[in-house]
Amino acid sequence: MEEERAIQSLGGRARAEKLSKEARTEIASNAAQARWSKEGVQYPTAKYGSPDRPLKIGSLEIPCYVLDDGRRVITQAGVLSALEMSSGSATKGGGDRLTNFATTKSLNPFVSIGLLEMIKNPIRFRGHGSLSYGYEATILAEICDAVLASREADQLNHQQQHIAKQAEILVRAFAKVGIVALVDEATGYQEIRNREALQEILKRFISQELLEWVRTFPMDFYKQIFRLKGWNWNDGRMSPIVGSIVNDLVYARLAPGVLEELRKRNPVTETGHRKHKHFQHLTKDVGHPELTRHLYELIGMARAFSLGQWEQYYQLVNRTFPKINTNFLLPYSEAAS
Repeated sequence: MEEERAIQSLGGRARAEKLSKEARTEIASNAAQARWSKEGVQYPTAKYGSPDRPLKIGSLEIPCYVLDDGRRVITQAGVLSALEMSSGSATKGGGDRLTNFATTKSLNPFVSIGLLEMIKNPIRFRGHGSLSYGYEATILAEICDAVLASREADQLNHQQQHIAKQAEILVRAFAKVGIVALVDEATGYQEIRNREALQEILKRFISQELLEWVRTFPMDFYKQIFRLKGWNWNDGRMSPIVGSIVNDLVYARLAPGVLEELRKRNPVTETGHRKHKHFQHLTKDVGHPELTRHLYELIGMARAFSLGQWEQYYQLVNRTFPKINTNFLLPYSEAAS
């Protein structure tokens, strides 16, 4: 009997291997439908969409579907990915992570009761062979609005700042693509528009917005500072003393009056922080290229020195790039060593 079952199992696997991917998917879906019907559970079903046709936003791929009741949904994992958030608890596909985020002290005052209810009660729907958790697609824009409102009120903590940057990128892109879609609908152009056209527009807008947040200071620049100072690397978490080093090595040596002007345009707020990074005030045609060139020259010079040789490196920088207008800034070895 055992031998007979084993032979049947081998035969089943052999038949499965001969089936196309589409056929295997259909069989799995039919089996799931039969199981759900037997259990008497009625879930909305994904009528349009599939795992291999996600919504593409830049490098992101967000699974999305249209249910048989007309709702447009994106998966929980897709929301987390779009906001560049870790998945956290596996319960409900990441729902706990979103709930915890929405109820944090920094975000909760800006999350409406309706939005919180949506987050806490995700939509369960029948996908392709399995049950999935998701939200109506508009939830992504609502979460972004709440995050940006919190940032505007200076309530976000340091660990949440990258989420705010991502939220701003998404909101701007959605607004631009949304008006394009409305014009297409009003003119009738949507009937002949290529299926991928809006995603291509979205991708282009995202790429433009990301230019504002591209890492201007290479991480290697900071790693070289830590190495030469003999400090333990801390994954790039910058302290005020590192900010003083950046002002000294970089902005005080770019051009006459640059650091003074940046301090005027980008002052420290009542919270003790500046609203923007200094480099965001530099011009794209002159300031940014000059900054990039200077940074990589500093990195190249640093690589010539061994662990702990900060003073030797600093002396070389002083000889190669003398500070400009330094009446307000002591040499780093005196001011922040």
